[in-house]
Amino acid sequence: MTKAPWVDKGECISCGLCVDNVPEVFRFDDDNKAECYDPNGASEDDIQHDAIDVCPVSCISWSTEHDYLRSFA
Repeated sequence: MTKAPWVDKGECISCGLCVDNVPEVFRFDDDNKAECYDPNGASEDDIQHDAIDVCPVSCISWSTEHDYLRSFA
């Protein structure tokens, strides 16, 4: 895995578009903020088009941060 979707929870407004559109990758955490729990649950194209591109506050992006990626190993 060279990149994974990352949610800036400080910007997330809990609209649920990413969770509804790509539930295999995103869910709500205990604070009702979106989070990525399985970056391999959908294709990069689906994540890009159905979550990142439609987020109304643009709080989802791709991360290449080694420690973040390692958290999914």
